[in-house]
Amino acid sequence: MATSGDTGGAVADAFYKVEGTEVIILYPSKKVSPVQEKQLTALGENIHALEVNGDFDDCQRLVKMAFTDNELKKKIFLTSANSINISRWLSQQIYYALAVAQWKETQAPVFAVPSGNFGNICAGLLSQKSGLGIKHFIAACNKNDVFTRYLQSGVYEPTHSYSTISNAMDVGNPSNFVRIMELYKNNYTELKQHISSSSFNDASTETTIERVYQDLNYLLDPHTAVAYLAMESWINLHPSDKGIILGTEHPVKFPETVEKIIQKQIEIPAQVKSIMKKEKKSILVEANYELVKDLIIQLTNE
Repeated sequence: MATSGDTGGAVADAFYKVEGTEVIILYPSKKVSPVQEKQLTALGENIHALEVNGDFDDCQRLVKMAFTDNELKKKIFLTSANSINISRWLSQQIYYALAVAQWKETQAPVFAVPSGNFGNICAGLLSQKSGLGIKHFIAACNKNDVFTRYLQSGVYEPTHSYSTISNAMDVGNPSNFVRIMELYKNNYTELKQHISSSSFNDASTETTIERVYQDLNYLLDPHTAVAYLAMESWINLHPSDKGIILGTEHPVKFPETVEKIIQKQIEIPAQVKSIMKKEKKSILVEANYELVKDLIIQLTNE
């Protein structure tokens, strides 16, 4: 599987020492936080981390090439645990339903979703299509604004990804874009009725983390801060609306970034301290499919 920082850690923990399963995680070298990297690399056993000299889009491209490699598929059974696999975001519909079930307003909520590979918001859009009472979606993006630009122009122009402090959203060519378009039968006009998008740079994200901490005594992580900004912008234009912001990260994963902003140390949970003491175990590899393919075969047959 490919990860931009978060799904890999969750999958590693979920499948650690599961019999008959070998987990191979491709992540972009030097483009995840130190805490995220330890969550990906410190377990060992059946968890194998490939540190790719490239960005998340390179990792995702390599994984997709593996799934179309008939020779490889004859040797091993492959499946993916990130949002390339539709099962991942089908199950994500549940927390949209739980959120709406707790909604006390008469008017349906607007959802602001931190968006990178767009699996999360895909789940929300599908739940809305299935009848869940959601008024509108905002795809909250950082400098990687391919979807924001698409909604402005009607032209989809994927590009290389940019590194930001909200790194799990650093995706230049979201794989779930085609699924979103399929949900709306490639009808650009209909799509825009259900989803908007805003993008914000690191400086705005940092300012928001500081402001919300000072004003509300609530500590946002960089990803949720982008969604907070997106919701704020929406409410300014639509003052009668109310909404829900999805918090997809935790500030303890980004202590250096967050502590610099608020000028204060944050409390690190014991389980995070524990994993930070463990040894990093990864294989540095170029973004070359044949090299990665050889490693997949080797690691699954050890």
